[in-house]
Amino acid sequence: MKKHTFLAGLLLLFTVEAAALLLFAFWNTDSRQDSVRVNEIVNSVQEDWENLSDGGRSREGLRPVRYTVLDTEGRVLFQTEPDLSSSVNMAVIHRDTILDLVIDGQTVGKIIIDNDSERRFEKRRQTLILVMLAAMLLQCGLCMGYYFYLKRVITDPFQKLKGFAQRIAGGNLDIPLTMDRHNLFGAFTESFDIMRSELKKARIAEAKANASKKELVAKLSHDIKTPVASIKAASEVGAALTDNDRIRDNYTQIIHKADQINTLISNLFTATMEELEQLSVTPEDMESRALLEMLKSSDYLHRGEDFQIPECMLYADPLRLQQVFDNIFANSYKYAGTKIDVMVCRKGRRLDVRIEDYGGGVSEEDLPLLREKFKRGSHVEHMEGAGLGLYISDYFMREMKGELVIENGEHGLAVTVSIPFSM
Repeated sequence: MKKHTFLAGLLLLFTVEAAALLLFAFWNTDSRQDSVRVNEIVNSVQEDWENLSDGGRSREGLRPVRYTVLDTEGRVLFQTEPDLSSSVNMAVIHRDTILDLVIDGQTVGKIIIDNDSERRFEKRRQTLILVMLAAMLLQCGLCMGYYFYLKRVITDPFQKLKGFAQRIAGGNLDIPLTMDRHNLFGAFTESFDIMRSELKKARIAEAKANASKKELVAKLSHDIKTPVASIKAASEVGAALTDNDRIRDNYTQIIHKADQINTLISNLFTATMEELEQLSVTPEDMESRALLEMLKSSDYLHRGEDFQIPECMLYADPLRLQQVFDNIFANSYKYAGTKIDVMVCRKGRRLDVRIEDYGGGVSEEDLPLLREKFKRGSHVEHMEGAGLGLYISDYFMREMKGELVIENGEHGLAVTVSIPFSM
């Protein structure tokens, strides 16, 4: 509907402009003087030569004639208006009509009839310019209005999709994509949020599978290491008691193989804990003002209080730092559901961003476990979650030469993101 209104408005303005141009193009530009009126003026001036003050009166229904009367010496005797030609030379330049005034067969002077065609043409030109300017302003207004309409219904939703895609690419699946379902792309964007929800379910299932794998590997490690340790101990006793060098070498070989098996089992267990190393972190110089957009993007429910960010240069990976803030705010939304205090201040060679909720915090026993993999507070075990957010965030901050500090604040859990300054 808006599209049809916009096109109809543009078509109407185009019609007005075309009509104005055609009117100007075909306007009668005949600059010839009205000979009858000129003769009347000449006769009037000749008859009233002694009293010229009323010679310029115009008759009803006729356009007034502007003229100047000169004597035989070229002196101005009368002018209907002061801006008219006052000499024959000026009249020639202005293309005015010059006629002799004859009384009783004797030339007593000249009358210069003003040629106003140029003035009339200028008025028409000014009128056309005003019409065209008004039409252009209306067109600009329509285009600007349509631009903001397109920005609201197309550009802004796709900008949200861009930020959403970055968070998905960064592995954060907790923040939903809030869109207007009545928007032109409402159903399209809703399908993206459904995809996020399904990916989150798949991630949780994967996390549970990884946790099960970890438990299985740990159990197998323990179960295998116990008999291997027994074999190694028995071999060491046998090697110490035997006097036969060949048997001692066999025992020594068994001991080496037991150590090799023990090493392989340890490597297998460690490998299940180091997949996080595949996530690249590439710090770079960035302005502190970029934190404002990051924090606003993470605090999509606008629960954070107002804060100021000091001007400085930081050394961080913008993508990974955004993930850190996303994880912190997502945890606060999920587990606390309260307002959030945000405080940003300098501390030595770092900029500290302290984020504290009003959820009461966690127990002192659970506090050191929050940065570990698959670990969460004991009071939230009934809630959905994988226990990876703060673990990943801590890893990212260490890779950026920063620090993630988790503590119980005055009102709830406080997480401080300490970002180093640029060198």
